[in-house]
Amino acid sequence: MKKKNVVKLLLTLIASMISFIPFYITINVAFKPMTDMTSRWILPKELYLGNFVTAIEKANIFGAMKNSLIITLISVLIIVLVGAMAAYPLARIRNKFNRGVLNLILAIMMVPPLSILVPLYSNLSKMGGISTYWGIIIIIATFQLPLSIFIYTNFIISIPRTIDEAAMIDGCNDFQIYYKIILPLLKPVTATVIILTCVAAWNDYQFSLFFLQDPKMRTVTLAISSFFSQSSSNLNAAAAAALMAIVPVVIIYIMLQKYFVKGMIDSAIK
Repeated sequence: MKKKNVVKLLLTLIASMISFIPFYITINVAFKPMTDMTSRWILPKELYLGNFVTAIEKANIFGAMKNSLIITLISVLIIVLVGAMAAYPLARIRNKFNRGVLNLILAIMMVPPLSILVPLYSNLSKMGGISTYWGIIIIIATFQLPLSIFIYTNFIISIPRTIDEAAMIDGCNDFQIYYKIILPLLKPVTATVIILTCVAAWNDYQFSLFFLQDPKMRTVTLAISSFFSQSSSNLNAAAAAALMAIVPVVIIYIMLQKYFVKGMIDSAIK
């Protein structure tokens, strides 16, 4: 058993080191000037902050982070509220229609988003949603909702129906059962949904590239990509901007990590 534990520990350390390599290189590049041609694996001799100044002034990274924050918060709020409410009847009413709806949700999750980009852009353009907060929020929420409903449904299915029946005996209607009984039990899985959808919304590039054409509406991913062009590139400033961009996501994960694993386990299909 001790040998097995040692092997597991070594494998865990190796996996952790491999996962940390991109962050290590990004940190090294971010604190080196463009004139420093040493290997990206070598630590900088001194901390150069000019790349962060460039990211703030030229890419307006703080303005981009504000746009991403607004889009992410509203999108996640919609995804959590609508996903949880839609999952409750799908989990509790087990008939052919609801099973068909769940299968449809799974099928939608399989559809590549860019495969319907042209009709999506055409419809959103007719609605006046290009380069607007509500337009990109609708797009992101729509494509993230199937995952939210799927996770919530599997979690609610694992909750015994006897809890609902006991609440009905006490005089609760369906809405009261959901609001007072089921909703408080969804904290672990809600943390999982928030982390998964928050990261997806914050890191979105494909939709932001096409639907946010106004420079004032630029998100963090577009701000970072602005340092790369056909004629020139500034990898150091891009790395500095990336470091600043990942801070909010890391903070959210640290705050919710104790619920994340529990929610992923509890929402597994039984």
